Amino acid sequence: MADDLSLVALFLGAGKGPMADLPLVAVIVGAAIIGLLAHLLGLIAARRALPRTGAVLERSLVKRARAPLLAIFPLASIGIAMGIVRLRPSVEAWLSHLLSILLVASIAWLGAQMTYVVEDVILARFSIEDADNLRARRIRTQIQVFRRIVVVLVIVLAAAVILLSFRQVRAAGAGLLASAGLIGLMAGVAAKPVATNVLAGMQIAISQPIRVDDVVVVQGEWGRIEEINLTYVVVRIWDLRRLVLPISWFITNTFENWTRSSAALLGYVHMEVDFQTPIDELRKHLGEMLAQHPLWDRQVWNLQATQWGPTTLQLRALMSTRDSSSRWDLECAVREEMVTWLNQRMPESLPRYRAEFPIHDNGADPTAPEPNVIR
Repeated sequence: MADDLSLVALFLGAGKGPMADLPLVAVIVGAAIIGLLAHLLGLIAARRALPRTGAVLERSLVKRARAPLLAIFPLASIGIAMGIVRLRPSVEAWLSHLLSILLVASIAWLGAQMTYVVEDVILARFSIEDADNLRARRIRTQIQVFRRIVVVLVIVLAAAVILLSFRQVRAAGAGLLASAGLIGLMAGVAAKPVATNVLAGMQIAISQPIRVDDVVVVQGEWGRIEEINLTYVVVRIWDLRRLVLPISWFITNTFENWTRSSAALLGYVHMEVDFQTPIDELRKHLGEMLAQHPLWDRQVWNLQATQWGPTTLQLRALMSTRDSSSRWDLECAVREEMVTWLNQRMPESLPRYRAEFPIHDNGADPTAPEPNVIR
């Protein structure tokens, strides 16, 4: 700390008069201003070119690279100025080290932002808003997972380069080689959960048991895959709650994926009716209702008696839909329509309980009518 303060004082000209290093400060400030102006002119030129082309790549480059370049241009200008101006060795060493650290961090920042540019360009070609978005969801999942992995690698590499620029760290590294085995073992045990999730994330990106926007049933909850990160997955439940699970959970546990190979689903509605219900008329009305409903995809529909109970007959109405949301809404619509139609047109077809009460013969009149049947 004392050495750093002494270097700062030396850089500011302490002990040699307040105006001793004024030309040096002016050169550095001037170089930074020139870098900022160069960045500003480049940004203006890029923005003027956008209305003529409007390409996703150009828009993404301007958006993502603007902030990192705002740091890189002045730092590069200062580095060029330092090669021209003669500096005292102590000041030059301290300033060069600081400049190199800032440049490495800025370049790493730019590299991380470039991964977002690649993601923007690829995802612009694959929209998940389409009805058949299986391929788009597959590409989106892969690019997001791999982009996060690359960003982590860039950050780790930049941190390693910055740390190795300090002599104390390099000296300490030589002494740590003797105990590298023990340290590696401890680090491996401590990082096992993280490493497991990262490897699971890579496996999901390749094999893709889940994808972004997949409809899943996880732990009894219905929802959509909202995010797939390196270590966890966010499931958006139907009531807007978020279920956050370790990404390794999807490798080691069983779950339902309703959009694994296609978004189309079969919906069904169970109905309990009386045994006297004319099934053909009910089937005809179901077909007419589905033909007029916008949620039915015109592929499959049917009405069948699936079970004969002790008091009612169970019918199952089957209909195909484009996706899970349409399935749920169409099932509700069929229930409402069929119960309304039965009440209005065939109230005798609604479920009824029958009971027979026999009259014991204790000298009763033989001409009396048969025992009543209550319906």
